[in-house]
Amino acid sequence: MEPKQKVSRRLFQYALHYKFRILAALLILCGAVGAELGGPLILQIIIDDHLTKDVIEMAPIFSLIGLYIVLLLIASILNFVQGYALQTTALRIIKNMRMDLMKHIQRIPIRYFDNTPIGQVVSRIANDTEAIRDLFMSFMATFVVSSVQLIGIYVFLFILDARLALLCLLLLPIFVLIMYVHLKYAKVYITIMRARLSDMNAMINESINVMPIIQAFRREKLTVEEFENLNQDRYENQMKQIRVFALSSRNAVGTIGRLVTAMVIWYFGSQSLEGAIQFGVFYVFIDYLGRIFQPIIGIFDQLTNAQRAFVSAGRVFTILDMDGTEVSNAEQEPRPKGKVRFHDVTFAYKSGENVLKNISFEAEKGETIALVGHTGSGKSSIMNLLLGFYESNEGKITIDNVDVTTLSKQALRKHMGIVLQDPFLFAGDIKFNVSLYNKKIDMNKVKEALQKVGASTFVEKLPNGYDEPVVERGSTLSAGQRQLISFARALAFDPAILILDEATASIDSETEGLIQEALKVVSEGRTTFVIAHRLSTIRDADQILVLHRGEIVERGKHNELMELQGRYHKMYQLQKGKKAEQTASTS
Repeated sequence: MEPKQKVSRRLFQYALHYKFRILAALLILCGAVGAELGGPLILQIIIDDHLTKDVIEMAPIFSLIGLYIVLLLIASILNFVQGYALQTTALRIIKNMRMDLMKHIQRIPIRYFDNTPIGQVVSRIANDTEAIRDLFMSFMATFVVSSVQLIGIYVFLFILDARLALLCLLLLPIFVLIMYVHLKYAKVYITIMRARLSDMNAMINESINVMPIIQAFRREKLTVEEFENLNQDRYENQMKQIRVFALSSRNAVGTIGRLVTAMVIWYFGSQSLEGAIQFGVFYVFIDYLGRIFQPIIGIFDQLTNAQRAFVSAGRVFTILDMDGTEVSNAEQEPRPKGKVRFHDVTFAYKSGENVLKNISFEAEKGETIALVGHTGSGKSSIMNLLLGFYESNEGKITIDNVDVTTLSKQALRKHMGIVLQDPFLFAGDIKFNVSLYNKKIDMNKVKEALQKVGASTFVEKLPNGYDEPVVERGSTLSAGQRQLISFARALAFDPAILILDEATASIDSETEGLIQEALKVVSEGRTTFVIAHRLSTIRDADQILVLHRGEIVERGKHNELMELQGRYHKMYQLQKGKKAEQTASTS
């Protein structure tokens, strides 16, 4: 967590983008405060110069009352203008901050998301930025308005009675001390509260995503108990924070305010006995004194929001300070031919635990390279390195003899396409999920891509065809249909390098046949990497790499590896035997 001074400075920098709007609002605010505080002085003139005279002249009184009403109207209009200006400025500041955060999250390395629950990331963008919005909209407005009001009140108090105004100045350090104590003790509780809220968001998100697993393994009660522990911890700290607030805010200010008011009344009472004070001055002084406590209470009421905002801002800036990939104009990068080379690549997700060891291979343009091996052998890790999601600890990866570490991530991935085992479809419609709003992919290219992968047949039978709505993750479509659409998406982007990450593992044999036929056409002229689960689908691969515990233990074509009768031969025979057993059991 960043120091509070640094957080304040960075929040101030965001506000500086609208310095002229804020300055204009402050000038308007000064006019509003002046108009508000000028009213009691008019009343003092009416009381002391007119109502206490033996002969009361109504004409000047009505004129002064008219002036008083005009000042009230001016103050009302100016308060509306300055309030609107400050509030809209606060909204613009938070809009900019939220966009900065969203843009930066797109550039953060994948490694961060491996170790961070999705709910916590969502909490940063949604809850934490909303708390900062409260700082700018509530606390900033209240603090600025209250500060200007206090300055104005003390100016008028000194005009009325300098000695008593000096005595009233002692209220400010007393209130500052109370605020310091409040902030010191409340910050601990608020920090824990924000952390627990983030934890609860993460747990809710995880629970919803894996609800079938929770119910299937009867973990509902344990999940609720775990959530209750987080909820109870947040509740207890919130109660402690409320107790601190109750003791140090309105209660303390109100008590001190009543004592000071009583003292001032006693002072004026003793002065009036000596005939040294006018009733109008007494009335206006008490009026101004009462107005001191309103802005002080307003600041106290917003202290909790301010603390919550500073904690949230620290968490937001922590993310913004993370190293992200550089943004470049990938449109200027030429399309690669597709020659890929791994040279003695070693990689570890955690230091000292290598998942890839001295991986070396070459893929020429247009070749199909298959990666096979048991779970954890390193197949997906190789593709993660090629896509630039991670960087190797040792060795070098090149595309067309260019080191991938010298390319921006945008340029590296621009000419790559990927299809995952669990295809992800976005909320929208069919055509959007193929084009992803790429202006170069028009409706004709969408239809062509879907036709090549054999998806146009079922898409055209949908009620709305290519405009058929797709809900989140495409849950209304079958696994095979989602996979075909994700294939069409990859093909529509016409990548130089195509990565199939066990893309045929979860589909039926009929759909697999459609995809295999389509791949024979679309793989022409592009380098294709296939992470294979079904070894029968890679018989025609130009090169098969067999991985075991992060090392390439065998390589070659299907027939060559079968003749070796090594690990690949055993895997193939095992799958062939299982398939035969399944066929026999269903016949």
